[in-house]
Amino acid sequence: VDIFYDVSAESSTEFPDRLSLMEVRLQAQEDEITLLKSSLADALRKLRLHDQQIPLLKQQLIAGKRNSLFHCANIKIFPALLKSRDSQEKTKQRLSKKAASSTNLLTRSPSQSIKMFIRGRPITMYIPSNILNYEELRMDLPLQKLDLDWVYGYRGRDCRANLYLLPSGEAVYFIACVVVLYHIRNQTQRHYQKHTDCVRCLAIHPDKVRVASGQTAGVDKDGKPLQPFVHIWDSKTLVTLQQIGLGTFERGVGALTFSSSDAGTLLCVIDDSNEHMLSVWDWNKNIKHVEVKSTNEAILAVDFSPTDTNNIISCGKSHVYFWTMSTGTLTKKQGIFGKYKKPKFVLCFVFSLTGDVLTGDSEGNILTWGKSAADTKTLGKGAKETFQIMKQTRAHEGSVFAMCVLQGGAILSGGGKDRKVIRWSADLAPERECEIPEKFGAVRTIADVDGEELLVGTTRNAILRGTFSDGFVAIVQGHVDEMWGLATHPTQNIFISCGNDRQVCVWNAEDHKLDWCTTLEESGLCADFSPNGAVVSVGLSTGRWVVLDLQTKEVVSDLTDGNEQLSVMRYSPDGSFLAVGSHDNLIYIYNVTEGGRRYTRFGKCTGHSSFITHLDWSKDGKYIMSNSGDYEILYWDVASGCKLLRNRFESKDREWASYTCVLGFHVMGVWLEGSDGTDINALCRSHSESMVAVADDFCKVHLFQYPCPKPKAPSYKYEGHGSHVTNVRFTHNDSHLLSMGGKDTCILQWRVKGAAPGDHSKEHLASSSSVCSSSSSPVNGT
Repeated sequence: VDIFYDVSAESSTEFPDRLSLMEVRLQAQEDEITLLKSSLADALRKLRLHDQQIPLLKQQLIAGKRNSLFHCANIKIFPALLKSRDSQEKTKQRLSKKAASSTNLLTRSPSQSIKMFIRGRPITMYIPSNILNYEELRMDLPLQKLDLDWVYGYRGRDCRANLYLLPSGEAVYFIACVVVLYHIRNQTQRHYQKHTDCVRCLAIHPDKVRVASGQTAGVDKDGKPLQPFVHIWDSKTLVTLQQIGLGTFERGVGALTFSSSDAGTLLCVIDDSNEHMLSVWDWNKNIKHVEVKSTNEAILAVDFSPTDTNNIISCGKSHVYFWTMSTGTLTKKQGIFGKYKKPKFVLCFVFSLTGDVLTGDSEGNILTWGKSAADTKTLGKGAKETFQIMKQTRAHEGSVFAMCVLQGGAILSGGGKDRKVIRWSADLAPERECEIPEKFGAVRTIADVDGEELLVGTTRNAILRGTFSDGFVAIVQGHVDEMWGLATHPTQNIFISCGNDRQVCVWNAEDHKLDWCTTLEESGLCADFSPNGAVVSVGLSTGRWVVLDLQTKEVVSDLTDGNEQLSVMRYSPDGSFLAVGSHDNLIYIYNVTEGGRRYTRFGKCTGHSSFITHLDWSKDGKYIMSNSGDYEILYWDVASGCKLLRNRFESKDREWASYTCVLGFHVMGVWLEGSDGTDINALCRSHSESMVAVADDFCKVHLFQYPCPKPKAPSYKYEGHGSHVTNVRFTHNDSHLLSMGGKDTCILQWRVKGAAPGDHSKEHLASSSSVCSSSSSPVNGT
């Protein structure tokens, strides 16, 4: 049975602490090993180059008698550069003397570099020749901003009762930190974006306008827990009406519901603490009427009685509770299963028009609970009426995951194992049924459209629309496991995604549809389109990589490099080469012919001391820049047989066709002070070379000016993802940015708005007389 978790009160408090401590110790050991490996690799490399370095050092010493040498050392993580006034004045004097006769005014020496430190490892970056005065570079916010344009995906794999239809024709559901309002007929989306972590549950007010949404607690960038809360907001205006529970709920909000018999005055909330605290609020006044411990077991659903606000029902692992609210207190009675088999989970329930309670359980049964007279003989004159099982109806093979009552009293149920949607009469006689296609998973929740048409949310994160007679088609689809691979088409608004669910999906960013999807034998971790746009290569978790034809969906090439996972695929600008970065520390280079359908091993780049993380080709297609897991920046001459360029200073002025390496002079400013090297998962420079998008480990997407080579560069920050952001890519014309969440299985499409892309940032680099503005804090993009 698919539930969030199942732990006792004792183990839930002790086990996570022990596990966290072990993870911290393991991470510390891994850091030490990585640092030792990188230090050893540096030492070996320096020994090999010792004889070659002596002549170069002699030349520098001779030149040092005639020129002032720029030097920067002993700097903390991402420091401000230290440069003496004497060196600045001498540089200006030399420039003024040569200005009349030369446009290439400045000759730099290999010592003109800056260093940053990550986990104690120094990373040297050389200043390009066109920067005349690094100290006076001005770091500005980018001219462009982002607006959330579209959300791909739906969270059905582990949430329930999270799909509703509003009178406006909009389906309401959530994924990551966003509540989506999708107009089915117009195929447009609006988004409620006020949550700070993953949304976990939804409830619709009886007026069908106001919505309550609860979120998980989450943690900040330092690992400290944040407080969960519930937002009540207007679905017409997206205005937040009330925020309740801040400082009250623990871990997260697992279930909530509005009262219905009193026009939705009250809101019942159950949190994710060990005791699953149940509280009732006058949400409009933000007043908590009552709070009580419910159970240590998982609770999956809660609702008010439609005829009496003082009666509440909750269900979950092996229980149904009937609550009575009176004079500021809540008392509960546990439903007695008696002669009927007690199910492991009671997954859902509804109220019939006659007032009975119908529960769906993990045994595949629908149990009818009816009110029975008070047992005054046993319990005395004060005994009250109770709910008892009146009937058991065999409904599904496997669990009953969802139930829904139609306007006329008919009942819908959705099955887990059998994937069936069944329509029952009011007295539970089966009338019609249909089966959901296997690729969409089991039925997670059902929403009635008009009594005939239905919306069905599934456990494989899809939303289906259809009828019993015509069947169902998907109107929302998404991945169902962690994603890492993302690539955009070179000439069309098309992108590809892949992840641990082994799915490779091709999406159309204009009509927001899934063009096609195929399932591979292993997890897909990286991808890239060929420059002609005809094929796409996908790197897998076993060292294997495949090339797919975009039109036929056929695998046109299937090769393997090593036996470790691949982390990056990148075609050269003209499409004649493909570079494959692996976790075996190697970059494999292939000749590409026949329009991307034939691949021949050309060579491999050997020299990294850790796994490859990112790489980019130069604009002329002859060189590669690469990053590795131990924070190296290396350069390779592919045309000369994949030769490692020992003198990295010679690559300082090289122009790159793309910029996705997270370490490099032009993107040094994207790193925050104190970063440990894993805080940035990916970045991508726009095709206009005016901005760079960053995917960080704290659920944020950042937009910086490009280039941004100075520490503490300002940025716009955008929220929406509910887990680490694993990748970002601009579309071919920079009209949109795509960001991919990891475990939130969500792809967000951002519209780029603002000034037309320009080269304003290049002007900043070229100007030595510009005034250096003080570093400012990042600005939120909301």
